[in-house]
Amino acid sequence: MSFSEQTQRIANDDGFIAALDQSGGSTPKALKIYGVNEDEYTNEEEMFTKVHEMRTRIMTCDAFTSERVLGAILFENTMDRQVNGKPTANYLWEDKNVVPFLKVDKGLADEENGVQLMKPMPDLEALLDKAKAYPIFGTKMRSVIHTANADAIEAVVSQQFDVAKRILAKGFMPIIEPEVNIESADKAESEALLKASFLKHLDELPADQKVMFKLTLPEVAGFYQELIDHPKVLKVVALSGGYSRDESCQRLTDNKGIIASFSRAFTQGLAKAQSEDEFASTMDATIDMIYSASKS
Repeated sequence: MSFSEQTQRIANDDGFIAALDQSGGSTPKALKIYGVNEDEYTNEEEMFTKVHEMRTRIMTCDAFTSERVLGAILFENTMDRQVNGKPTANYLWEDKNVVPFLKVDKGLADEENGVQLMKPMPDLEALLDKAKAYPIFGTKMRSVIHTANADAIEAVVSQQFDVAKRILAKGFMPIIEPEVNIESADKAESEALLKASFLKHLDELPADQKVMFKLTLPEVAGFYQELIDHPKVLKVVALSGGYSRDESCQRLTDNKGIIASFSRAFTQGLAKAQSEDEFASTMDATIDMIYSASKS
C-alpha cells in the first residue's frame, strides 16, 4: 500500500523534497560548511558517521514536518543506517510521513562532448533489491550538461531513460536528473535541446508508466510547463545547482508547478555549533522560504 500512498502524496500534496544525498565525493565539503573539519574524522566510515549525525539532526528537528516537506533523497549509506532506532527510510515514512527516495548513480564520467554521462551501474538491480526492504518510493540519478551539443544531450537523455526503465521494472519511481551547468554560456539552448529530447522519450514510454524530472531552473520562466502537464510525468522538481537560496527560490516562484529539491540551498546556514533552538529556528525559516516558493 505504501507505493500508492506515496504516489498520491507526491502528486497531490504541497511541499518540497529535501536532498540529503551527498555521497563520498561531496560529503567533506558539506561537512565543512556545517562546521565539521576533516581533522575530526580519519576514514570514510567516520566521515559517513559525522554526516549521518548531521542528517539525523535535520530529520528529527521539529521544523522538519510533513506539512512542508514531501520527501527526502538519501544516499545508500544513509539508507543503511538508523534514525531514532529505525532504518532511516522507515523513520521518514512511518514517523514523519516524508517519502524516501534513494540516490542510485555511481557518480559522473569524465566530460566528453560537453556533457558528463553517468558511470556504469552494473549493481543497480542488487541495490534496488536491497531498497525493497525499506519503504523507498523512488530513485535519483544525475548527469551534467555543460554545452549545447545536440548529440551529446541526446546521449544523456537516452542513458537516463534506459536506467529509468530498469528502475521502473523493479517497481520504483525514477527521478531523471540531467543538470544543466548554470555557468554554461548556452544554457538556454541546452534547455531547449533537453526538453525536445525529453518529450520524444516520454512518447516512447508505455502509457501506464510515469517518471519524475529533477532539473536546473530554466532561463525562460515556465519553460518546462509541457513536462509538468505531461500524463507520463508524476512531478517536476528543481535543483539549486549553485544558485543562492534567494535566487533559487525566486526562480522557483517564476516557474509554477515545479517544486524544490534543493541540497546546498536547503542546508545553507545550518551549523554544528548552533544550539538546538538556533538550529530549529534556522531550519524553520529555510523550510518556510523553500515551501512558499514551491507552493507559489
